[in-house]
Amino acid sequence: MRTPVVMTLGMVLAPCGLLLTLTSTLTPGWRLVKGFLDQPLDLVLYQGLWDMCREQSSRERQCGQPDDLGYFAAEPVRVARGLMVTSLAVTGLGLLLATLGVRCWRDEPHFVLAGLSGVVLFTAGLLSLIPVSWYNHFLADRTVLPAQPSPVTVQVGYSLVLGYLGSCLLLLGGFSLALSFAPWCAERCDSCRKAPSSSARRSSISTVYIDGPEPALTPAIKYYSDGQHRPRPDQLGATSQRKAGFPMPRPPPKAYSNPVDVLEGENATNSEPGSSSRSTRPCGSTLPCDSDV
Repeated sequence: MRTPVVMTLGMVLAPCGLLLTLTSTLTPGWRLVKGFLDQPLDLVLYQGLWDMCREQSSRERQCGQPDDLGYFAAEPVRVARGLMVTSLAVTGLGLLLATLGVRCWRDEPHFVLAGLSGVVLFTAGLLSLIPVSWYNHFLADRTVLPAQPSPVTVQVGYSLVLGYLGSCLLLLGGFSLALSFAPWCAERCDSCRKAPSSSARRSSISTVYIDGPEPALTPAIKYYSDGQHRPRPDQLGATSQRKAGFPMPRPPPKAYSNPVDVLEGENATNSEPGSSSRSTRPCGSTLPCDSDV
């Protein structure tokens, strides 16, 4: 099975977000401070979460600058340290789950594990977005984030921009992987629809079930099928077989009779005078006919 697009997109965006967030956490470029009095005009002080570096165009960058104003003790800096490190750890866990869920070495992806990794990565994006946004909100507030008074100016550093980009990529990658729950949810819904209900359905008031013996059918109905009467089971022999075809109608027997007496004319002829004393017999009797004499 080809890897779904949402999984591929999440696996591309999440590592990029992790790389940007890691760079933002380690680099000292959250805030740029410049315009110091009695200092060269090209002097820039880079402030981060763990270190401060001083850079001048004609010299190399010098890190490990002393914190005279208590910048690292500010609340936004301390909260950002904890949340950014937590975000990195959660991102690593999410990528591990995503690798096991997306499965490049199996035929079918593990949708539940991939969706869970998306939720974890989305949470990591929120954990990195909160400190970045909070720090940016108090960037120019010198009472919250200490800095020298005017004419010193403060600006957004590149690390803060990388933090924003990394957080957005983690949010997008986590949301894309979380869409892997959709096939699993659809499969679960289909199985729930097809599965029979565990509890018996409660009968309504209009439904009445009566348990009783079946009514006995009359022989004319019970042993009548296929347009003809069938013998009872006890009347069938052990070797009797059902005849194929259908019965032909049999006409009732008829009796034929002739009401006319066929010998009436011969008797009248024999009784006339002058007739021969020999009687004419019908052929077919035991005596020979006239034609036989």
